[in-house]
Amino acid sequence: RAIEIGEKTLGPNHPTLATWLNNLAVLLWKQGKYDEAKPLYERALRIREECLGPNHPDVAQSLNNL
Repeated sequence: RAIEIGEKTLGPNHPTLATWLNNLAVLLWKQGKYDEAKPLYERALRIREECLGPNHPDVAQSLNNL
């Protein structure tokens, strides 16, 4: 639900939303829900690359999570 609110208030490509997506993906991954986690990691990576550039530490974190 928080992600839906963030998409509406921050926009679908905001860096904060990418952090929330990444955090949810981490939770799903730890629960063994790998197929659900991967698209969230990928979306967070896309947002971070677009907003922060390819050499930002948050982009590196997303790449590491994948």
